[in-house]
Amino acid sequence: MNFGAVITDAEGLRLTPDEKKLFREMNPFGFILFARNIESADQVRALCDDFREAVGRNCPITVDQEGGRVQRLRTPLAREWMPPLDHVAQSGEQAERAMYLRYRLIANELFELGIDSNCAPMVDLARNETHPFLKNRCYGSDPKMISRIGRAVAEGHLDGGVLPVLKHMPGHGLSTLDSHHDLPHVDLTQEELTEADFGPFRDLNDLPMGMTAHLVYDRIDPQPATISRTMISLIRKTIGFGGLIMTDDISMKALSGNPEEIANQALAAGCDVVLYCNGSFDARAKVLSTAGKMSEQAQKRAERVLAMRKAPQELDIQAAEAELSRLMGGQVYVG
Repeated sequence: MNFGAVITDAEGLRLTPDEKKLFREMNPFGFILFARNIESADQVRALCDDFREAVGRNCPITVDQEGGRVQRLRTPLAREWMPPLDHVAQSGEQAERAMYLRYRLIANELFELGIDSNCAPMVDLARNETHPFLKNRCYGSDPKMISRIGRAVAEGHLDGGVLPVLKHMPGHGLSTLDSHHDLPHVDLTQEELTEADFGPFRDLNDLPMGMTAHLVYDRIDPQPATISRTMISLIRKTIGFGGLIMTDDISMKALSGNPEEIANQALAAGCDVVLYCNGSFDARAKVLSTAGKMSEQAQKRAERVLAMRKAPQELDIQAAEAELSRLMGGQVYVG
C-alpha cells in the first residue's frame, strides 16, 4: 500500500487513542516534532515509538533543528547553538568543517532520541533585504560558498544516520516578509535567479528530500511556488532536483484557502508530500483524507529516500567537540 501523501504532527507528548487510530488508517509518510512534543529523552523516544507503531513501519520522523533561533530541542536534551550565519562567520575559512561537525553532533543528538530526519541544510542566499526571520539562519551570501557549506551540513546528517531536508526550494533569500504571516513576492527574472539563488539548490540536487518556499516569483508564475506547477517543474528540470519534494507547512499564512484545498493544489502542482502542522485533530484528519495516497512516482521517490538511511558512523564526541572548539576559537555554544 502506498504511503499517505502527508507529513504531520501530534498534539502532545504521546499519541492519543484517536491519533493512533487515524494514523493507522491513513498511513502518513512521516511525522514532525515541535517543542510541545518534547519534554524528556525517554518521552521523545516513546513518542517516536508511538508514531512508528501506529503506521506499522519505520517511518521517518523529522524536526526543525537548525540550531540558533530555530531549534525545537533545547538544553538539557541538546546543545544550544549560535545562529548558523554567526557560526559560519566565526569559523571563517574553516566554515565547511565547522558546520559539518556542528550538524554531525546535532545528528547524534537526534538519532539517539529516535529522530532520523532534520529540516536542514537551509541554503537560501542571504541578502541585505532578507527578512530577519530568515537572515541569520542562512550560511552566507556567496552561492558557491553556500553550496559547499550546505554539502558539509548534509554529510554531517547522513553520517549520523539522519536524512537531511534541503530548503527552501527554489530560494527564499529574496523574501522581505515572513511567510509565516504574509506572502512574499520576488521581482527578479529567471535568468537572474538562476545565476544566484537557484545555484546552491542545483549543486545539492542529489539530496534525498527538499522543501518548497511559500514565495511568488512574479516574473515566472503568479502562484506561490508550493502550489505552482511551473515552479515545481522548474525545481525538477532547471534545478534538477530528483528527490522527494515536500511542501513547507501549508498552515502558514502565506497561503490562502483551507488546508484541504491547499493540499490538493500542492499535490496537483507536483509536490510529492504535504507538510501540515499545528492543526486540530479534525483538521489533520481532513487533510490526510483529502491528500490520500502518494502517486506512483512519489511512492518510488519515497522508497528511494528510505533506502538512503544508513546506520550512523562511529563518533568520538569529545574529539569532535574539541576540534570544533579549536576551529571557532573556543566559542561554540551559547548559554
